Amino acid sequence: MTALKAELIRLIAEEGPLPISRFMALCLGHPRHGYYRTRDPFGAQGDFTTAPEISQMFGEIIGLWAAHLWQAMGQPARVALIEIGPGRGTLMADMLRATRVMPGFREALAVHLVETSPVLREIQAATLAGKAEPVWHERIETALEGPAIIVANELLDALPLDQFVMTEQGWRERLVGLDGEGRLAFGLAVAASDGVGPATAPTGAVLEQPLAALSLVSTVASHLARAGGAALFIDYGSLQSGFGDTLQAMRRHAFVDPLEEPGEADLTVHVDFARMAQAALRAGAAIHGPVRQADFLLALGLAERAQNLSTKATPQQTASIGAAFDRLTERGETAMGDLFKVLAISHPGLPPLPGFDLHRLPEQG
Repeated sequence: MTALKAELIRLIAEEGPLPISRFMALCLGHPRHGYYRTRDPFGAQGDFTTAPEISQMFGEIIGLWAAHLWQAMGQPARVALIEIGPGRGTLMADMLRATRVMPGFREALAVHLVETSPVLREIQAATLAGKAEPVWHERIETALEGPAIIVANELLDALPLDQFVMTEQGWRERLVGLDGEGRLAFGLAVAASDGVGPATAPTGAVLEQPLAALSLVSTVASHLARAGGAALFIDYGSLQSGFGDTLQAMRRHAFVDPLEEPGEADLTVHVDFARMAQAALRAGAAIHGPVRQADFLLALGLAERAQNLSTKATPQQTASIGAAFDRLTERGETAMGDLFKVLAISHPGLPPLPGFDLHRLPEQG
């Protein structure tokens, strides 16, 4: 039994069942035993692999997108480049390398990283040594000052949410409690919850309420609407809202029971991009997309970038470039190219942004 599992069992025995959001928050962010507080989860030796770890092309494309955005903003003399949930710092490093081709852009940047994990902060500092002098933040609010370019890759999926199940008595909250043998188990609140969803839904339907993600998006959108700039959210999820239980746990690149080893497995949910876009609009920002990741990357010239890199590569490197390109753009319900979506939020005065209007960025060497 993991240390966190034992603590969760004691907590539930003393205080009662936990909402899914509190269970997720403790599993991922517990001060001593939280998943992201205690390890580097990325890559082949970790539990999952993100797009920046698959290929440098991903970060380079995002970097050129950010440089183009800076031009569209009127090339402000000072702009905050903020990454929320920067992982190992790989995405930021690749972005900064690619943007050296844009005169004046690097000099205008102040790099900010929103990261709560001490382990990952150390890795980020090593990755970005000699490339940037970032300022770290625990929360996005302290990083928001003046015009900003914000990037968040696989962030929203890790923010806690609540779940409700439609029963004959109406919507009842899904909780984590203890079964008759004292083991962690899912169950439902005794009383129905009023006003959480539509009055009618199929019995057994699961409604997810991503309040933390909606709050973050609203905060970012409100700032951008006032101060200028744009944010790019890339994650797996749906283009349209619907019902369904999307809570999942990943360990060593395989799905596991979310209740089996809390604190030792990554917990995520699928992002409801339609609701995120609505939250941004209500906060006064403009939205671009959401679109599928494959469409976004291809519109920005990923195929041309892969071809350009291959002309200077060994046969083995060329094969690796091709495999990475295929993985980033592969089509299918569970493949990255279609499963992952991209949403941009911007100041209403900005023009259409690259990747959402099929605009291609110029190819770089």
